[in-house]
Amino acid sequence: MLLSGIGAVKEVFGAIIPRLVENGYRVINLDARNQGASEHTVRGRRMSRHALDVAELLGDLDVDHVIGIGSSMGAATLFAYGSLFGAGRFAKLVDVDQTPKMIGDDTWQYGFESLTWDSFPTSLKFPMGKAAVHKISDGVFSQMKAAAKAHPYDGQLNYPLLVDHTFQDWRDIVAALGIPLLVVAGKQSPYFNPEFAAVTARMAKHGIAKVIDHSGHLIMAEQPEAFYEAFQKFMRK
Repeated sequence: MLLSGIGAVKEVFGAIIPRLVENGYRVINLDARNQGASEHTVRGRRMSRHALDVAELLGDLDVDHVIGIGSSMGAATLFAYGSLFGAGRFAKLVDVDQTPKMIGDDTWQYGFESLTWDSFPTSLKFPMGKAAVHKISDGVFSQMKAAAKAHPYDGQLNYPLLVDHTFQDWRDIVAALGIPLLVVAGKQSPYFNPEFAAVTARMAKHGIAKVIDHSGHLIMAEQPEAFYEAFQKFMRK
């Protein structure tokens, strides 16, 4: 299952989907509510509801042994799922450039940019800036632009979700995970210190960290070959 970040569209995974299919994976690529082609609504603008959306979809499809790949807030959605259901229908999880705690404080040095309790939530109203630092392929980029044009993102509508997402601390959930977790960080991520990956992986019972060079926040789109290599190595363990 592929889950994109806040404000993103599912087409951001376009570069790795062919690789997944070629290697025998069945791909579920989901636009979260208020994003992409999914319904835009004032209802359910909380991480818990996003986790329930995932649970309901997997239940309707009746699939188990799912590999969850979450980019940015998509990874937080997987952690939210874990807080409600434990491993549930998942066999392994992949966190793509998402710290388990967004707000930096005395207990956590790896938050989102310089965000602290003093600047939360006011600073979230400002533009986040460009997520990618490396060129995304023309094909994937055009798919992303077309999807965004067809289904414009309403940041004001979804602001309560951004606040709820940013407020969360998933460190206890990561520590309790009974399934393998791969944490992938972009070495040049504009949002996070890539050292968070190793720190987060050490929290988990079965955690592995990988930092990918020449990549910002959208690792699977910026460096799909390096990302997929790390994914395949993780799957072989």
